Amino acid sequence: MKKISIFEIYKIGIGPSSSHAMGPWNAAKSFLSRIKEKQGTLDKIQSISITLFGSLAKTGSGHGTDKAIMMGLMGFNIRTFKSNQLFQNIENIKSSKSIMLLNEKEVPFNIKKDIIFNRTHKELTYPNTMQFSVKFLNKELFSSTYYSTGGGFIKYKGQPATTNQKSDIPYPIQTAADMIHWCESTKKTIDQLSLENELQWNTKERINSELELIWEVMQNSIFDGCNTKGKLPGGLNVTRRASTLNHDLLKGKRHKTQNEWIEHIKKEPNDIDNVTKWVSCFALAVNEINASYGRIVTAPTNGSAGVIPAVVMYYYYFHKNIDIEKIKLFLLVAGEIGMLFKKGATISAASGGCQAEIGVSSAMAAAGLSFSLGGNIHQILMAAEIAMEHHLGLSCDPVGGLVQIPCIERNTMGAMKAITAAQLSIHSNPMDAKVSLDDVIKTMWETAKDMNQKYKETAEGGLALRIPVNEPEC
Repeated sequence: MKKISIFEIYKIGIGPSSSHAMGPWNAAKSFLSRIKEKQGTLDKIQSISITLFGSLAKTGSGHGTDKAIMMGLMGFNIRTFKSNQLFQNIENIKSSKSIMLLNEKEVPFNIKKDIIFNRTHKELTYPNTMQFSVKFLNKELFSSTYYSTGGGFIKYKGQPATTNQKSDIPYPIQTAADMIHWCESTKKTIDQLSLENELQWNTKERINSELELIWEVMQNSIFDGCNTKGKLPGGLNVTRRASTLNHDLLKGKRHKTQNEWIEHIKKEPNDIDNVTKWVSCFALAVNEINASYGRIVTAPTNGSAGVIPAVVMYYYYFHKNIDIEKIKLFLLVAGEIGMLFKKGATISAASGGCQAEIGVSSAMAAAGLSFSLGGNIHQILMAAEIAMEHHLGLSCDPVGGLVQIPCIERNTMGAMKAITAAQLSIHSNPMDAKVSLDDVIKTMWETAKDMNQKYKETAEGGLALRIPVNEPEC
C-alpha cells in the first residue's frame, strides 16, 4: 500500500499552482541536487536548459511554471521563500542573462531560449512532463525527465522504488473500506489512526507544530486576501473581490491587527445569509493570494487551496468553543480523505480535470467538518462521498492558462458544497446510502480517464476558449 504523510497532502508553498509551479520548482532543485550529490560540485556545468511538455507547456506561462523552475534552479526553499522577491529575481536573470545554480554556480541563461514550451509532443507518460538538460565543460550531456503528479508531488524517470520508502505504519489504509475496518476493529477515530500512523515518521511535537503552522498560514492567507485591493497579475486584469466583500460585511468596523479583525468576525450574526457571504469571502481571499504568487497551503493543491481554510474558518468563527486542538483534528481527518484520492485516483487537474482539485478539496473539507460536528466514521465518509459526487466530471479550463477564471470562484462553490455535504451526513443514516466513497473514487478516476484531454488543464476547451486574452505575462 502507498504510504503518504499528512504533510505531503498539506504543503506550505507559493502560488499559483501546485502541479505547475511547486512541482516544477521541486523538480529543478532535485535535478541539480542529484548532479551535486554524484559529482560533489556544480562547477563542471556549462549550460542548462528545460523543456516543458503537455499541460506544463500549454498552460505553463499562465501558471508560472517558468518562474517556479528558475527559483528552483537558484535553490530557494519553497516553504520559506519570500514571494515579494520573485519578480526582482526574474528581472535580475533577464538583465544579467545568467542564473546562479543552487546559489553556487553561475551559468549563462536566456529565459526565452533556455525554457522551451513544447506544445506539440503528444507521446507522454504523464501530462505534466519536463526534461532538464545540462552540458558539462567537457561537452558531455546529461538529461533527466521529471513528472509533476499533482499537489507538488514529483518523480523522475528511472527513479529507484526505494527512494520514497517509509517506515511501516500500524494502520495501512488504501481505501475507505480499510478506514472503516480499522475504526471498527480498534474502536479508534480517524484522527487517532492518522496520528498513530504519522508518529512512525514524525515526533508528536513536530506533528503538532506543523499542524499549527499550517493553520497559521491558512489564516494569514485569508487575512491578507481580505485586506488587499487591486487587480491580479497575469494580464486578465481580474479585480480582487475579497477585500470589498470583507469591507461590506464588517460595515465600517476598523481593525489594525489580524486579532482585531478576527474578533470582529466572531461577533458577526450567525444567520445563513451572513455566514455564506463570509465563507465565500474566505475562499476568494485565499485564492486571490494564490493567484498573485502569495504564500498558501496546498490542500491538496494550490488551485483548490481556499476550500479547506474557508470551511475551517466557518467552523472556527461560527461555532462555539472551538480551539486550535479541534482545528488540528479537523485537518488530520480531512488529510486522511485526501490521501484516499491520491492513492485511488488523482489530485492533478492535468490528469483528472478540476474534479481532482476542487472536488477532492471539497470532499476533504466535508469529512473534516462532519467529524468536527460529531459524525461517526460512516457519516464522515458519507460527507466526503456527497461532496465529490457533485463534482464528478468537473473540467479544468483555465482562461489564459491562469489560475483565476473560473478557479477562484470554484473554491467558493467547493466550500459551500462541503458544508452542505457535512450537514446532510450528520442528519442522515449512512446505512441507507446507495453509493460509497470508494465507489465515488473509482468513478472519479474512470471519469478522469474518459475525459477529453482538452478539458484537463490545457486551456484548449471550455471557458478558456470563450474569453479572448493576451499572452500571459512572463
